Amino acid sequence: MSDQSLPSTLISDIRTIWTSARNSAARSVNTELVKANWLIGKRIVEEEQSGRSRAGYGNELIPLLSKQLRKELGEGFSVSSLKDARQFYLLFPKALEKSHAVRGQFQPGVLNPGLSWTHYRALMRVDDQTARVFYEIEAVNQGWSARNLERQINSLFFFRLNKSRDKEGMVAASREQFITQPIDIIKDPYVLEFLDLPESQRLNETSVEAALLGKLQDFLLELGDGFAFIGRQKRLTLESDHFYPDLVFYHTKLKCYVIIDLKVAKLEHADLGQMLLYVSYYDKEIAVSDDNPTIGLVLCTDKNDTMVKYVLDATKAPIFASRYQFHLPTEEQLRQELLREVEQLATQEKPHE
Repeated sequence: MSDQSLPSTLISDIRTIWTSARNSAARSVNTELVKANWLIGKRIVEEEQSGRSRAGYGNELIPLLSKQLRKELGEGFSVSSLKDARQFYLLFPKALEKSHAVRGQFQPGVLNPGLSWTHYRALMRVDDQTARVFYEIEAVNQGWSARNLERQINSLFFFRLNKSRDKEGMVAASREQFITQPIDIIKDPYVLEFLDLPESQRLNETSVEAALLGKLQDFLLELGDGFAFIGRQKRLTLESDHFYPDLVFYHTKLKCYVIIDLKVAKLEHADLGQMLLYVSYYDKEIAVSDDNPTIGLVLCTDKNDTMVKYVLDATKAPIFASRYQFHLPTEEQLRQELLREVEQLATQEKPHE
């Protein structure tokens, strides 16, 4: 297939699309760029479909198109950029349709001015459609920057949150509707790779706490929407004894205090008992009548889930134990973790003989 075999209408159509977008850039750079890439992708797919009868046409089309367009319009038309445009159209075929969502709500799959081309390129790397829709909704509702969206995807945010939740429910609900009970704000594990700390026996709670406060904005993003920082090591006095919870937050959606304690070793029974003390104190001495029960979260490097279950089932208090790690989990690690939890659930549901 030679350069001359490319249909003149194909080159003309893409030239018109790109020129029109460039002329409109002053009005809305991001939106026009996203529209242009979608239209280019649509035109490429249409051309591929019409050329199926020609052997090898689809494989040769994009490289030849890239060569010609780079001559005429510059370096922005590499093979990879044209493939991205094509993939964008295939994954978001209704992007330019008029939204039929209720006013003020976002309809997934329809172009949103709050998402740039960089956002959509990050979303296109998510293979799981349910996860991709979830990230799209979150990026719009939470106002994530493209960088933050990429971090959430890389840290497998959807899958970590989904371990204890209904997948369909996560996508069907907006973030405002999704947070209705304490379990809705808990992840396991928490990924603290932004601290750039080694997994070392020499670390202690104080150093991890100090690192988190040094990167408080990143930590708040990892915790999720609705967390407001109150303070660190806030003293609780019971008669002559003093206690110091590591970090205290207030959750603006659940309307309650959230106490976080850090442990640099495997979780022990006493750690949960200590958190129960903190939660009880805040409920009785700090919270006001309009506040909901205080939530306790112990972050540890490892835990015995059976021990946690028995202790917390006995208390009935909204206390949770989650692991944290200083590196991003791989999909294989997460898959193994999900399998382990499924096996545990199956064991628990077996009738006693």
